[in-house]
This record gives sequence, structure tokens and C-alpha cells, in this order.
Amino acid sequence: MADSAMTATFLAVIGGASLLAVTARRLRPSDRLPSLEGWALADRSLGPVWTWLLLGGTIFTAYTFTAVPGLAYGNGAAAFFAVPYTVIVCPIAFVLLSRLGEVARRHGYITAADFVRGRYGSPPLALVVALTGILATMPYLALQLLGIRAVLTAGGVYPRGATGDLVMVALFAGLAVATYRHGLRAPTVISALKAVAVFVSLTAVTWLVLARLGGPGKVFDGAAERLGGPALLLSPEQQPAYATLALGSALALLMYPHVLTAGFAADGPRTLRKVAVALPAWTGLLALFGFLGIAALAAGVRAPAGGAETAVPMLVDRLMPGPLAGLVFGAITVGALVPAAVMSIAAATSFVRNVYVEYVHPTATPKRQVRIAKAVSLTAKVGAVAFVFGLRDQDAVNLQLLGGVWILQIFPAVAVGLFTGRLHPRALLAGWGAGMLAGTFLVVREGFSSIGAGPFQIYAGLVALLLNLAVALAGTTVLERLGVPRGADLTDLPSRLTVRRRPETGANHP
Repeated sequence: MADSAMTATFLAVIGGASLLAVTARRLRPSDRLPSLEGWALADRSLGPVWTWLLLGGTIFTAYTFTAVPGLAYGNGAAAFFAVPYTVIVCPIAFVLLSRLGEVARRHGYITAADFVRGRYGSPPLALVVALTGILATMPYLALQLLGIRAVLTAGGVYPRGATGDLVMVALFAGLAVATYRHGLRAPTVISALKAVAVFVSLTAVTWLVLARLGGPGKVFDGAAERLGGPALLLSPEQQPAYATLALGSALALLMYPHVLTAGFAADGPRTLRKVAVALPAWTGLLALFGFLGIAALAAGVRAPAGGAETAVPMLVDRLMPGPLAGLVFGAITVGALVPAAVMSIAAATSFVRNVYVEYVHPTATPKRQVRIAKAVSLTAKVGAVAFVFGLRDQDAVNLQLLGGVWILQIFPAVAVGLFTGRLHPRALLAGWGAGMLAGTFLVVREGFSSIGAGPFQIYAGLVALLLNLAVALAGTTVLERLGVPRGADLTDLPSRLTVRRRPETGANHP
């Protein structure tokens, strides 16, 4: 059972998050009439600091902070693919997210599917982009609840039976109400508390772990003994999987609706470029969480079978004083609330903009769109809670693995479309279908593992993406030769990639 000091600190952190959510309306209040842009994107008014807090708090979820150290606890070095993966994201975000955010602001786009609709003039392609995003987001939302439950269970704060379920519902109820009323402003203000709590608690925990276990050398030596030594190093067979998983995950991350929603809320592309440069600070946190998974091994923590994600919470509960343990558990819990809120907002916005308005009620007023989005956002949270209570944890993990492969298949339509409009929308649709089928087949065939077996251990999502691109390129060539017309491009972007040359100066430049 949790001691009183730990419980009090935990409740103080959660209470602070609730109080901040109540003040969300004061975050750059708008005098405009209700609109989906105001509710879902905070009127695109967030400056560099708020955008950094929100984007970092959205990308680095509670499940990330438990799954990565859990993977390090069970598999050693392979877990650290998340560090280069989140580093690779930064230059991609610098170029891609800032450009996409600029186009979205100029044309009033709120979702990636809005951009696809304007770029290619293809409602079917925009629809599959929107539905893929929603499909990939829902299990990700459920995983935030699983992260909370794992942390609270390890710390003895999660009671057994119906009482524990009520604790989970109560935590999410406050978030649901704040998000319903204030939209993206609610998770934005909570992200400030998340950053402070996570940075402070993780720094303190890492220092105490090193002090109590005798320094980094003894931590790694102790972990190597328990894992068998070589597991702390990548074997040659693991290296292709490590590299392709890092690259594929980085490309997929910026396609998720919740990440794009956080990016679109920035007040301009300059802000997004500044934030992309500063994002590695969050990556440093992730590396420290991975290290704590190694420390849990060295400390002799025995996580339950199939529950490696509880290793770090168990380590914290064993080694840390009650107030600090409560701070850590509170920080990770708040860490789940921010992405969960943004995910529900992003899924609701995609549904309203690209399904409801496009196919059900084209003349819906802005006020009605906001009302429908609020209802869908609330439904998404309720569905996530029901999913967690009704299905096995492994089901959510399996679906999230599939979701990562699926969301990567909209990369050609969205990311490539930012730089060239030469790909035919029908060919992109065919490529998306081929990638979805191939990726799903590869993951299911390997028993819901995203890494293939045999001599070619590479990320299934990247294999599916290459097939997707091949089909899109071949299909474009065939359709152009057949003279099949394409939709009108409304984005004012160049139709093909161009190379800007320096003016001739008479001198040779290397």
C-alpha cells in the first residue's frame, strides 16, 4: 500500500492539474464567435514557449515513459531506438511541420485531410487520410490509460476491483470536462505542469538512483549480469531492426493527428522552427527514463510476467522517499492527461471536418461543428475507458503497433504532397491501400510484432511505405499516359520540386 506522504504528493500534483485546467480560458482568450479553429487549435495563437510545452507534452506520452524503460528492462539496448527516433523527428519537424503549418494557416486547414483535400481535389483520398488518423489514434488514446494504471498499480495507489476503476474514471472525468469546455487550451495549460513535474522528478530520481546504486558503472555492470551481458549491446542481427524502427517511427510520428493539431496551434512557422530546435530537451528525458529501466534491472526489481512497464514505478516505490515517489507518479499521470486530451480533440476534429461536414451536413454552422466536435471528443474518451476495462492490455498494445504502421501510409499524400503535386490522387489511393494491406499482413503474420523475422529484421511499416510509394509512382505514370484528369490544386504550392540556383557571380563555388 502507498504511504500517506506519497499519496498526498500524488493528489497534490493531480489537484494542481485540475486547477490549471479550470484557468484554461484565460490562455489568450478570444472574442471571436465559437469556431472549430478556436476550440481545436486555440485560435492558432500559441507562441514558442506554449507550443514547446504542448508539442513536447503531446509527443512524449505517459506510455512512452513507461514502455521505453520497460523494454530496456526486458530487452536491453534495443529499447534505446526511441532516442535516435525522437532526435530524427526534430529536423523533420523543422522542415515538414513548419511548412505544413504555414499552408494550414494560409488556407484555414485544421487537419491533414483538409490539406490533402485542397492539394489534390480528391474527397476519397482526404477521407482515407482522416479515417486512418482516427483509427490509429484511438488505441493510442487507450494506451494513455494503461500507462496511468500501470504506474498507480505499482505505487499501490490503484485499488483493486471497482474502486480502482472509479479512480480511473474520476481522473479522466476532470480532463473530459475541461477539454469539452475549453478545447486545446485545457491540455496546453496542463502541459506546463507536466513539464515542471517530469523534469524535476526525473532529475531527482536519476540522481538518487546513481547515489544509491554506486554510479553509472555499477548500474550497467549489475544490469549486464542479470541480462547476460551482450543484451546491453546491439547484436549485428538487431542493427537493421533498430535503424529502420527509428526511421520509420520518426516518419510516422508527424502524421498522427494529435501531433499535427499541437503544431497547427502555433502562431506561425517561425514558432514551429524554434520549437523543433528545442525539442531535444524532451528527448533527454526519454533517454533518462530508458536508463531507469536498466537501473531497475541492476536493483533487482522483479516485474510481474508480461508487466515490464511497471519496472520503473516499482523501482521508484522501492528506493525513493514517499514525497518524491508521489511526485513521480503524479508527473507520469499528468503526462498521460495532456496527450489523451489532444488525441481526443484531434480525432473529433478530423471526424467533424472530413466526415460530418463533407458527407453528412455540408451546411453545418461553425457553432454546430464545435458542438459535434465536443460530443465526439467526449465519446472518444468514454470509448477509451471502456476499451481499457473491457479488453486485455495486450489488445491495446497490438492495435497501437498496427496504428503506427497504418499512420505511416498517409506519408506520401501528406508529406510528399507538401513538395510536389505530381503524384496522381488515384495512384496515391492505390498506394495507400497496398501499404495498409501489406503492413497489416506483416504485423499479424509475426504475431503482432512490427519487426520481421528471418535474415531481414526490418520495420514492417517501412516495408509497407516503400510498397506504397512504388505503387503511387507506377500508378501516376500509367494514369498520366492514359490522360486521366486529376482534381484542382487549391494550395498555391508548386506542382513539382524545384531547385533554387545561386545567381552567377563569375566565381566557382564548391
